[in-house]
Amino acid sequence: MKNVVIIGAGPAGITAAAELLKDGSEYNVTVLEESDEIGGISRTVRYSGNRMDIGGHRFFSKSDEVMNWWSSLMPVQGADAYDDKVLGREKPLEADGPDPENEDVVMLVRDRVSRIYYNKHFFDYPISMKPETIKNMGFATTVRAGFSYLKSCIFKKPETNLENFYINRFGKVLYSMFFEGYTEKLWGRHPSEISADWGAQRVKGLSVRAIIKDMLAKVLGRNKDSKEVETSLIEQFWYPKYGPGQLWELAAQKVREGGGTVLMNHKVKRVVCGEGKIEAVYCDTPDGEKKIEADIFISSMPVKDLINDMEGDGPCEKIRKIAEGLPYRDFVTVGLLVNRLNLKNHTGKKTLGNIVPDCWIYVQDKGVKLGRIQIFNNWSPYMVKDPENTVWIGLEYFCAEGDSFWNMTDEECIAFAIGELEKMGVIDSREVLDSHRERVKKAYPAYFDTYKHFDRMISYLNTFDNLYCIGRNGQHRYNNMDHSMLTAIYAARSIKAGNSDKTPIWNVNTEKEYHEQKSE
Repeated sequence: MKNVVIIGAGPAGITAAAELLKDGSEYNVTVLEESDEIGGISRTVRYSGNRMDIGGHRFFSKSDEVMNWWSSLMPVQGADAYDDKVLGREKPLEADGPDPENEDVVMLVRDRVSRIYYNKHFFDYPISMKPETIKNMGFATTVRAGFSYLKSCIFKKPETNLENFYINRFGKVLYSMFFEGYTEKLWGRHPSEISADWGAQRVKGLSVRAIIKDMLAKVLGRNKDSKEVETSLIEQFWYPKYGPGQLWELAAQKVREGGGTVLMNHKVKRVVCGEGKIEAVYCDTPDGEKKIEADIFISSMPVKDLINDMEGDGPCEKIRKIAEGLPYRDFVTVGLLVNRLNLKNHTGKKTLGNIVPDCWIYVQDKGVKLGRIQIFNNWSPYMVKDPENTVWIGLEYFCAEGDSFWNMTDEECIAFAIGELEKMGVIDSREVLDSHRERVKKAYPAYFDTYKHFDRMISYLNTFDNLYCIGRNGQHRYNNMDHSMLTAIYAARSIKAGNSDKTPIWNVNTEKEYHEQKSE
C-alpha cells in the first residue's frame, strides 16, 4: 500500500482522505491537523450551549458531485420543528428524502436572506430594483446610479484592478455606496490596489444586468434550474442542523472507520525535499517532534508556510521571496448573546421571535470597523440554546495578525464590538447576556503584493511529482467550500490514475463563468 500524508483536516483535507479511501483503498492515509478541531474555517465553535459558524457556510454548489457528497453523509430534511412553529403548521412537512435514522444528523433547507445595512437602512444583497430600494436610496441618488450604470455599459474600464471590475458591472455610484468601503474593510487595501482576479472568482456573473434578468425571469414565471442562477442570487441552501462543523466531524469519523488516521495537534514544521519529491515532514506534537515519511503528500496548509518550511533540495531565494510576500487577511468574530435586536422585521418573512430574517447583514457604513453580522438563529435555530427567547449573533471583523485590533484582550474586543452595535442602533448594551471571541489566522488569501507572481509559485510546486496542493490556503485562492472539495476530489482522482498533471486541480474556480460554483 502507498502511504499518503494529507496536511490539514479542513474540507479539502478530509474530502481528499475520504475519496482515497472509498471503494476499498490501496492507500494508507494519514491526516495531520495542527489544531484540536476538525473543519478548519468551516468548523463549528461551541460555547455555553450555543454554536458559532466561523465565517458562515451555505451548503450550495453547482456541482452535482459535491451536492451528492454532502447528502450522502447527511440526508436533507425538508422542514424542521422550528419552521413549523414559526409558520403555524400543525405538522411537519415530509422530508425531501427518506427519514434519517438519526434526526440530529440532517441537512435543513434554509431560506437565504442577506442584506446590506447602510446609513441605517436595509438594502437587498445583491441590490434589487424594488420600490423599497429606491425609497431608501432617494430618487436623486437612484437617478444618478442609473445614469452611472449606463455610462459603465458604454465606456468600459480595463479590468486591471478590482475597482474597475466592480464599476464595469454596477457603475461608479453603486460601487461607491455598496462595494468600495466594504472591500477596503475586508482587505485593508483600496479596491484599486487589488487584482481583479478576486472579483472574477467571488462575483463572477453578478451585475446589474444579471439582477434585472433574474427579476424578469421570476416575474414571467420562468423558474430556472439552480445551476443556471448566479450564486449570489440563490434563494435557498442546505445547512447542517448543528452547523458546518457537524458535517466535517462526521466525515472525519467516516475516514477513521474506512481505515484512515487523523492525528490532531500535529503541526507541520519542516518539509524535507529531495530529487523532485517530498520525502518526509516533521511535526510538532504533544509528544515532541515526529518524522512522518510517505509516498504522496497532499497539502492544504498555507502555501506561504509550505514553502518556508521546505528544506533539503528546496526552493531558490526568488521563490521564497514570493512566498514570504503572499498576503492574508485574518479574522476575528465576536459572539454576543442578547435578549433582542433593535432591528425591526418589516420583510413579511416569519421568524421565531419575529427577529429580522437575515443570515448575514453586510455593514457598509465607513464609520464602524464591523464588516458583517451573522444571526445564528436564522442559519439554524439549533445553533442557539434558547432560540425562542434570545438572539445569538456573530460580529465579523477583518484585520491583520499582530495589529492593534488582533492584539486586544477578549474584554477590550468585546466592549469595542458592543459599542459599535450601539452606535449603529442595533442593540442596547444592557441586553447583552453573554459573549465570546474567536480569532482565525490566514482566513482569507489576498490578491495583492507578490500574488502577481503566483504563476511562478504554481510552476515550482508542480515540479514535485508527489505533491498535490488543494483547498483555499493550499492554493492561495479565495475558494468557497465546494471549490476546495473539488480540488481534493480531482487530486484523489489524479493519484488513483497515477497522473502527475496538476492542471485540472489548479484550474478549479479560475474561469469567470465557471459552472460549478459556491457554498460560501
